[in-house]
Amino acid sequence: MTDLHHNLAIIKRGSDELLVEAELIEKLKAGKPLRVKAGFDPTAPDLHLGHTVLLNKLRQFQDLGHQVLFLIGDFTGMIGDPTGKSATRPPLTAEQVQENARSYSEQVFKILKPEQTEVVFNSTWLSQLGAAGMLKLAASHTVARMLERDDFAKRYKSNQPIAIHEFLYPLLQGYDSVALKADIELGGTDQKFNLLMGRELQKQAGQAQQCVLTMPLLEGLDGVNKMSKSLGNYIGVAEPANTIFSKIMSVSDELMWRYIELLSFESLDTIAGWKAAVAAGSNPRDIKVRFAQEIVTRFHSHQAAEQALVDFEQRSRGGIPDEVPEVTVTTDADTIGIAQLLKLAGLVASTSEAFRAIEQGGIKLDSEKVADKGLMLARGATVVAQVGKRKFARITIQ
Repeated sequence: MTDLHHNLAIIKRGSDELLVEAELIEKLKAGKPLRVKAGFDPTAPDLHLGHTVLLNKLRQFQDLGHQVLFLIGDFTGMIGDPTGKSATRPPLTAEQVQENARSYSEQVFKILKPEQTEVVFNSTWLSQLGAAGMLKLAASHTVARMLERDDFAKRYKSNQPIAIHEFLYPLLQGYDSVALKADIELGGTDQKFNLLMGRELQKQAGQAQQCVLTMPLLEGLDGVNKMSKSLGNYIGVAEPANTIFSKIMSVSDELMWRYIELLSFESLDTIAGWKAAVAAGSNPRDIKVRFAQEIVTRFHSHQAAEQALVDFEQRSRGGIPDEVPEVTVTTDADTIGIAQLLKLAGLVASTSEAFRAIEQGGIKLDSEKVADKGLMLARGATVVAQVGKRKFARITIQ
């Protein structure tokens, strides 16, 4: 019984809600590995730390001996998850879905154990439903039931269009649980309606109902909005080690604890010790460094994490990192303007962005701040350019 309570505490760590806890306890008492499902729509090729909140929880289930069903929604991805959307979401093409799915598969095993992970694609069973099966599924719920979903209700009341196929999305996600015979499904707090749909459809199919575990949505670097690539407040799993480290170090001391709770694999006792040390006067920066190194090690290596710390401290002192990307820029003229140089080197998106950065004092060449927007550099020169705090390149002009 002690192990049961301990395991339940691990499962509930950092979670928002567990439905239904009594049912999960009975499943755990049975002593069989649970089938733990989490679905990911491959709407973008890169995962960020917001996605890893679920991945970390899946890994915790694996550490407790359970089997993970990593569901890639290649079929539902072509519909587009309407959750939280104020307008109909454009569907992805089959080619986009397949490419993004491949990228997902490569990244998730930096966290999950391959031997306890079954990667499944919901096109396997959903494409076989056919028109008759889809109509039968659609008949299982009413429009009134669908309008109980907050985002649908808001759009309906504000006369925003809701396409018929969007009503199918929760049903299809629920049917995934039937096809996989899931024991528990994980998702963000915004997915609760869809997760509960799986319970209902399993009941209708005569199966044991899955439990539902919702996880908080991770705030981005701004500490306000949900982490999102479109908002630019994200930390990407596949980003360079220095970038991941620097972004984590930029997080506020208050938000740091939120990140640690949801993303760190350190024990609750260890984290409690950190909090006590900070409360007693220790510098929270030291905790942030340890956490940043943990995350960089997970997605790169221990050596990369050590080097990222060295480079970060050098940049903090105004120095240049030891490892700087090498870039060659070619020009037909004898000289090239600073703005064009930075654009061709990939440090800025446009020359106008470069000019703005110079005006704001955000451009350095060889550690010296650039103030002249008309600065010209000669062909044959090599300079280390810095844009902002994180972007560096050693540029050779040919």
